[in-house]
Amino acid sequence: MGLLDSLKAGLKRSREAINEIFYMGGEVDEDFWEDLEDTLVMGDMGAEVAMRVTDDLREQAARENLTRADQLRDALARRLAAEFPAAGRDPFTDLPSCVLFVGINGAGKTTTVGKLAGRAREAGIPCVIGGADTFRAAAIEQLEVWGQRASVDVITRDRGADPASVCYDVVEEAERRGSRLVLIDTAGRLHTSSDLMRELAKVVNVTRKRCQSMPVSVVLVIDATTGQNGLNQAHEFNDALELDGLIVTKLDGTAKGGIALAISSQLSLPIYRIGVGEALDDLQTFDALDFCRALVGEGM
Repeated sequence: MGLLDSLKAGLKRSREAINEIFYMGGEVDEDFWEDLEDTLVMGDMGAEVAMRVTDDLREQAARENLTRADQLRDALARRLAAEFPAAGRDPFTDLPSCVLFVGINGAGKTTTVGKLAGRAREAGIPCVIGGADTFRAAAIEQLEVWGQRASVDVITRDRGADPASVCYDVVEEAERRGSRLVLIDTAGRLHTSSDLMRELAKVVNVTRKRCQSMPVSVVLVIDATTGQNGLNQAHEFNDALELDGLIVTKLDGTAKGGIALAISSQLSLPIYRIGVGEALDDLQTFDALDFCRALVGEGM
């Protein structure tokens, strides 16, 4: 299965509501525009995005004399794609690079780190994994399992060690080995806990100060199934850490893939990767137009 086919399969549930308003022969009338705006809002894209996109499409339909709903499917995909900010660099391919993964427990940080390490290994990129989650039971063991699968060394310390000190040691060891990619898994943090967020900010600051040989990116791993709560999480993490970008996981498990657009657009953060399944190949490089075409069913 190719990348686009895998994306289409993963977002099948997310397309269902949008497809209802694009049935063959449907007319572009006032009911259509109201249904489109409502559908985008219900798809977790947010009211502002829904209104902006709908208004722009309404103008395009009048300008180009588009009178049938099916004529607007591609235009909708392109207009939605324009809402995503482009990434200035890809921290997983523009090397050397150090990436700190943050997010709440259960978002998929450790799994994502393991998959990215496996991809790096396949591409022949010298890579190390850092285990800065020293508090959660079995966190280090879980990360080491992923390291074994990816054939990538995991650098960590004993349970209970200071996470900032661990990150310092990881960067030092990575530089000694000549690693081109450093992937650091941090402990899950509830975005509502100010004490935990301050501790995580310390981890980020120490890593940025120590890492002189390569740029440091802070990437939020967000679970798409959390819906609007995911948007709240992203705001809190961004306020505390000045995020560089996002990885959105579990898009195959939600009927509201639009939350990825809402978070990226509202916070002006690029999406680096998306997860649409459990397999290694289901963690894909994000392409805004491919994503939006899969979301609205364009070309199917």
